[in-house]
Amino acid sequence: MSERVEILGVKVDAVTMAQAVALVEELITARKPSIVATANAEMLMRATHDEELHQILNAAELVVPDGAGTVWAAHHLGYEMPERVAGYDLVQELLKLAPKKSQRIFFFGSATGIADRAKAKAETLYPGIEIVGTRNGFFTAADEPEIIAQIQNSRADILLAALGVPKQEKWLAAHKSELNVPVSIGVGGTLDVMAGAVRRAPKWMQRAKLEWLFRAMLQPSRAGRLIALPKFVLKVHASKK
Repeated sequence: MSERVEILGVKVDAVTMAQAVALVEELITARKPSIVATANAEMLMRATHDEELHQILNAAELVVPDGAGTVWAAHHLGYEMPERVAGYDLVQELLKLAPKKSQRIFFFGSATGIADRAKAKAETLYPGIEIVGTRNGFFTAADEPEIIAQIQNSRADILLAALGVPKQEKWLAAHKSELNVPVSIGVGGTLDVMAGAVRRAPKWMQRAKLEWLFRAMLQPSRAGRLIALPKFVLKVHASKK
């Protein structure tokens, strides 16, 4: 078990990428349905006024520090947080390992065709990988039994759910037992990036902790969500004892 750091009431695991991957592998081996969350500043802010999300995150088996804001907050509050564990990069590390471990992966979410394109990309990048199912993220409550059955029948070891925050976390938590997947991860825009539908920030912007700015420039519709960042800084500072 890793040390957990409390940021605005949410317990985040103080892990490196290598440690996060090792913990996910342990969860897969244990075969007990588990949820992995990727906590950035926006998610942590949302959890301050969304009690259901707050409870789901604190019940998750692993919550990685996805975002420079999360790492900054931990340090500001006087805790050790070794590095950022970006959700996209964590997924790539797990996909890279999957063929060697004979692990089965299911891609669920994003717009029509995105999961299939992400599957094709994964098969190119990671020869021998088994993507045992894909499903887009447009569905109604009436479709859910069919989706759950599809995921169950795939016998996936890892379910990647790209439904956006907090829908993906709430859906995974609501159906955790039924799905019976060892590891389910809410991955946001990961499938879109893999499919080539959305570009990721250049490496220099990632290193400079400016990936949030790149996303805002690329998708002006996200600009309003950036208001959460200064609010996050102020809220973290106010919570410091």
